[in-house]
Amino acid sequence: MKAVYIVAVLCVLAGLIYAEDLLNENEVCTGEDENCTGQTASDAQNTEDSPTTYQFQAKVSRMMKLIINSLYRNKEIFLRELVSNASDALDKIRLLMLTVKNAIDQDEELSIWIKADKENKILSITDNGIGMTKQDLINNLGTLAKSGTAEFLEKLQDSNFKEMNDMIGQFGVGFYSAFLVADKVAVTSKHDDDKQYVWESDSSSFSIVEDPKGNTLKRGTTVSLYLKDEATDFLETDTLKNLIKKYSQFINFPIYLWNSKVIEVEKDAEEEDKVETNEVEKQEELDEDDVKIEESTEPKEKKKEKSKKTVWDWELLNDLKPIWTYKPSEISDERYNEFYRNHTKDTQDPLIKSHFHAEGEVTFKSLLFIPKIQPSESFNRYGTKTDSIKLYVRRVFISDTMNDLLPNYLSFIQGIVDSDDLPLNVSRENLQQHKLLKIIKKKLIRKILDTLRKLSKEDHIAFWKEYSTNIKLGIIEDSQNRARLSKLLLFHTSAHDNLTTLAEYVSRKQPDQKRIYYVAGTSLEEVKKSPFIEKLVSKGFEVLYLIEAVDEHTLSYLPEFDGIKIQNAAKEIPDLDDSNKKELTETFKPLIDFFEELFKENVTKVQISDRLTNSPCALVANMFGWTGNMERLAISNAFKKSEDPQKAHFLNQKKTLEINPDHPLIKELLHQVESNREDDVLENISWMLYNTATLRSGYILREPSDFADSTEELMLTVLRIPSDKIPQDHEEL
Repeated sequence: MKAVYIVAVLCVLAGLIYAEDLLNENEVCTGEDENCTGQTASDAQNTEDSPTTYQFQAKVSRMMKLIINSLYRNKEIFLRELVSNASDALDKIRLLMLTVKNAIDQDEELSIWIKADKENKILSITDNGIGMTKQDLINNLGTLAKSGTAEFLEKLQDSNFKEMNDMIGQFGVGFYSAFLVADKVAVTSKHDDDKQYVWESDSSSFSIVEDPKGNTLKRGTTVSLYLKDEATDFLETDTLKNLIKKYSQFINFPIYLWNSKVIEVEKDAEEEDKVETNEVEKQEELDEDDVKIEESTEPKEKKKEKSKKTVWDWELLNDLKPIWTYKPSEISDERYNEFYRNHTKDTQDPLIKSHFHAEGEVTFKSLLFIPKIQPSESFNRYGTKTDSIKLYVRRVFISDTMNDLLPNYLSFIQGIVDSDDLPLNVSRENLQQHKLLKIIKKKLIRKILDTLRKLSKEDHIAFWKEYSTNIKLGIIEDSQNRARLSKLLLFHTSAHDNLTTLAEYVSRKQPDQKRIYYVAGTSLEEVKKSPFIEKLVSKGFEVLYLIEAVDEHTLSYLPEFDGIKIQNAAKEIPDLDDSNKKELTETFKPLIDFFEELFKENVTKVQISDRLTNSPCALVANMFGWTGNMERLAISNAFKKSEDPQKAHFLNQKKTLEINPDHPLIKELLHQVESNREDDVLENISWMLYNTATLRSGYILREPSDFADSTEELMLTVLRIPSDKIPQDHEEL
């Protein structure tokens, strides 16, 4: 379906170019021309009849049908297009105010009015913009993709007003979206240089006549849509309000809707005055007849009756101002918070805001917010389309599902991006694939990360508690911004109870410390007791504690920070060797050979450890292997295929067994090997030692039943219980 749609759009664009070329050549149709169905727009220049009917060229008519039936997939888009056209017309008259003195009344409010006539099924959009002459109606509405805005800018090309770039243009194509919902469209327009004319079309032909009602608009344009039966929902007040709020609430000019409301009113004051007047007249007649009247000094209390009354008036729909168009210094925190709550429907104020204007390769304005609390379902929807960022082009809403504007890990960002330069396709419903979009994305990400980097420590910690996983996923997914994201990381460490950054860690490292060390586990209690950090802590080296599931995987993507290598303490450490390691290796060679022979199916080698001080031994992964923490995560991952070859490869990798030469168990085992190498108890104790090292190092036992058997056998030996006392079946109990 996507391919078909793309082909259709390409056909439309090609057809538009061809049709426009035909019309620009001012060719006159003749009866012999198969593409001619009547008088063309070009012929209208020499015609003075009223009303005058023109037939669209057949090629243009076919292009129009394609636009109506294929190019616009969402019918409600017509209102956005027509309101945008009205805004263009108002922009033009505003420019005349600035460039031509006394061109129009400077105090006149430039506005857009929308009125729904349910009885006649007519929807009208009116503006008091620049209006169109008869020739403008022929040129702008009689052809496709004819931009009145472009012509207007050409006339003002000597002016230096940046506001001229704020016009959307392409009036012709956007205007024809009206036929998505209307059988007939009438355009009544009055330009200061011409009379008021009415243009009508049923999408197959159009006519132009001088308005018999005269100059009712004074200046401006009314577009009247005679809606189809299936489109009458667009006459409902709530529907119109929602569409204006969705697409056009930030248009530069006020948008009014003719709407009714019920109010309570007191009894008509005129009727009360009339009653009082009659009473006075009757009193005067009595006086004339010499009738004595006693006047009461106490005022009479009048009961004020109330009744409900329906009144009609213009209701302002876009009272929410586009505050991102102002300078940040002009907006108070209260206004920011109010805008955020209206935009997101969040009841709390935002945690962080970022308001900036970008210029250079592309110009855009942005107002972004970070909520105080991340929705609980955020990661369930991770990677799917979100409506967190709303994209506008010159304050006209375009899309709220722009996943290309921010990466997945920043999907929690709420806000608005408003571009002046972003190109749109002919229907404005989808963005063209353009390098400007990539530039906007790049600048947005860097601005967000710079804002986060400048947070106070208190705000940084508050942000980290909610969005730490997002930043860690960003380091995994976003290689271009990995260095920036690394500055936002916070960790528990062996030196401090408070969270610390990598920069703070580096500032505290020992002079002889060559690496940044970390150890991963399921809790602070576990990592603090890890055998891998015993020597590091004793030497005064600070160790990062990683206790979140994604932490170790994240740091595997971060080989260094500030030029210092980052080292997993549970893997081989190349530059922590003690000076007497060679001598110790020679001394313990009998035990090393014994262990290598006994554990040959499980370990690659046995060596003297330079990281253990309290534990007798530990299993260490190679530089590219999985630690015990990573193995646990892989095994517990319910979404991972059970027969994943990569997973099987890492799980079956052999480890290095490191022994602590200072531990009494290791010394005694060396003595036992040297004195009685064939002792069965020695082998049993050695396996017990290996299994406890496996558990202590965070790995999962492959054969827990064997470990249980060896433990029970050792217990029987220590307690001097003969093996023949072990019951073979229930009868011997």
